[in-house]
Amino acid sequence: MHIEFDGYLISDDKMLLSVEAISGFLGRSYWASERPVEVIEASIRNSLCYGLYHEGRQIGFARAVTDLATMYWLADVYVDEAYRGTGLGKKLVDAVINSEELRGLTGRLGTKDAHELYKQFGFVMDEGKAMARRAGG
Repeated sequence: MHIEFDGYLISDDKMLLSVEAISGFLGRSYWASERPVEVIEASIRNSLCYGLYHEGRQIGFARAVTDLATMYWLADVYVDEAYRGTGLGKKLVDAVINSEELRGLTGRLGTKDAHELYKQFGFVMDEGKAMARRAGG
């Protein structure tokens, strides 16, 4: 997928991804600030990944873990702080969930602070239904 608009690009081409930029984004996040670069690299290898670029520089990222048949887990959605509030996060999420690979699949995600963003795309709270097991638990 290559979606170009107003000088921006959203692409699923992993060759364009900057592990350095992604590691920087995630290092500033509340959910992955302790994630080692080796784990980030493995997660990229084993997921569908989407980069958001402006003038050749990566400014956003999203990752989907999926069986490509029934469901996906949307993870590590991030837009550089300097570009927030411009609608780019919405464009990135829209491109991911409507990609050829994920369209029609059930999507899940976890967030502490972006509920309103994801509600715009049909995600709903399902408290009481989901369970989780953390690594090492």
